[in-house]
Amino acid sequence: MSNGNAERVGGPAMIFLPSDSTLELTNLIAQTKTGVALTGSAAMGKIGPTIGLVDLAEFDDSYYFRVSLPGVSTNEDEFTCEIDPNGKILITGVTTTGEETVRVHNQVFKMLSQNLCPPGPFTISFQLPGPVSNKDIRGKFGSDGVLEGIVKKLNYEDRTEQPMEMDLLSLIK
Repeated sequence: MSNGNAERVGGPAMIFLPSDSTLELTNLIAQTKTGVALTGSAAMGKIGPTIGLVDLAEFDDSYYFRVSLPGVSTNEDEFTCEIDPNGKILITGVTTTGEETVRVHNQVFKMLSQNLCPPGPFTISFQLPGPVSNKDIRGKFGSDGVLEGIVKKLNYEDRTEQPMEMDLLSLIK
């Protein structure tokens, strides 16, 4: 940029990482400030409802986010949503749709088309604009496959507390 006063123009970055990526690579997302990192089946880009689409909003005292997660298992053994005090959110899970054969009760169906996200593990990582408090976190996982969360911003009084990693799923259920 030749003009030192020019503003940077552009939206959030989305980084698609190979399935065998380590979580260390997802730390790249911290460099984008408003980006999203996807691995595993979330990064395969198949036709169908896309998992990993993220909306963020900021209010005076909190941050709001929603993440598209259709076909994702919400079983506590297979799904986590961790919120670090620095505002980094890491979602890990398993998609349960997109398989070639589906068993429903005592029937077995061989799929004629496969447009849903393929089954398998995934991670989604993104950064909120600032640090957060561990005092007030609200969230819900809707039947539409959208995870919504509201996290309070860290205020001056909270800065003396010991930071803790938070698990949103335990607050949702």
